[in-house]
Amino acid sequence: MLVMKFGGTSVGKPERMKKIAKLVTETPGQKVVVLSALSGTTNTLVAIGEHLLGNRAEAAEAEIDSLEKHYQNFVEELYQTENFKAIGREIVSRFFVFMRLLAAGQFDDKSYRELLAQGELISTEMFYQYLQEQKINARLLPALHFMSIDENEEPELEKIAGRLRPLIASLQHIDIIITQGYICRNHRNEIDNLKRGGSDYTASLIGAALQAEEIQIWTDIDGMHNNDPRVVNKTVPVSELTFDEASELAYFGAKILHPSTIVPAQKYNIPVRLKNTMDEKAPGTLISNKGTSGACKAVAAKDGITAINIKSSRMLMAYGFLRKVFEVFERYKTPIDMISTSEVAVSLTIDNTRYLNEITGELKKFGSIEVDTDQTIVCIVGQRISGQKGILERVFKALHDIPVRMVSAGGSANNISILIPSSFKKQALLALNEQLFGLI
Repeated sequence: MLVMKFGGTSVGKPERMKKIAKLVTETPGQKVVVLSALSGTTNTLVAIGEHLLGNRAEAAEAEIDSLEKHYQNFVEELYQTENFKAIGREIVSRFFVFMRLLAAGQFDDKSYRELLAQGELISTEMFYQYLQEQKINARLLPALHFMSIDENEEPELEKIAGRLRPLIASLQHIDIIITQGYICRNHRNEIDNLKRGGSDYTASLIGAALQAEEIQIWTDIDGMHNNDPRVVNKTVPVSELTFDEASELAYFGAKILHPSTIVPAQKYNIPVRLKNTMDEKAPGTLISNKGTSGACKAVAAKDGITAINIKSSRMLMAYGFLRKVFEVFERYKTPIDMISTSEVAVSLTIDNTRYLNEITGELKKFGSIEVDTDQTIVCIVGQRISGQKGILERVFKALHDIPVRMVSAGGSANNISILIPSSFKKQALLALNEQLFGLI
């Protein structure tokens, strides 16, 4: 069993949807194919939802009209026969009637989640009907029949496996099983989602539930690169990564992979392969428990970071101080990315500022507080990198003209993290690319 996930750009145009149909058909064995919404759809659905929550009905209707025209044109190019064009038109009509019914009713958070699910539901149905037109042995298996999260919004892997395995067993004679990424049901049995980028997570959860041979994540780039190709011109794909290395890179900004994707795959030791739909012959990146040696594999950057510094003489030779600080963040369910301590101060970073005022208000009980916004964490990843001789010297040589706010090394054997002002991000990534990889 192979799990193949295709992102929005991979299905974003009729010719690309046809290409992935050919690709999955030519891949031997039984496959579960996980699809995202067509590129741009989720962003538009978010905009529609925000308009409706803000009582801007006319703006929402204009967005719905525009999106419907896009899908109508898509259908005319995707299908070849008049019979399947008619089927495609019916699919589009049905989904957009439902969207307008949602918009006309009492629109709330539940309605919003239902609206956001429509992108994946329509893309998979259109793709399934295209395979039917091509007389390909396929079935559509709705993710809402097996994918679920608990009250803490965490996927219920054992329950997912318990539902999914018998469904797959009943489809042994089917070559291609199509399902939706991103969408699920919550503990109230309502339609919900795995958050942005969640289709990767869906593929990994399915792979873990089915004990698949491999999970393939197909995007528009040939694997995970050694640096951010959106910022740095000269980057190269990384051929192999360990699960731990890939997790660090995904969490700290490598957009090709959802940060949670690695967890289920690593738990059951299922290789994850990152592939390029635009160049299927490119080797991509293989993520497994093996990986390859090397002082430095890749660099990633995470924006939108806020640094909080707490200075207090009460820390001096005291115990329990850090516990009290961490309890503040726990109360407001706000994760911490980096932490650095001295005898009388502690600095830490967060990427969720929803409760920043409440958190800093409580922290003021312990001492003076300083908050720095618009920060970026630059993460340098490699196997046991923190113990490599000379690596910190090379990192700081690259960053000698850049103000460094915090440094974290040793907490993870595979990661060195540097906090800098976001305005220096591009300069830092370029300098590290030259110093660590010899790419100018």
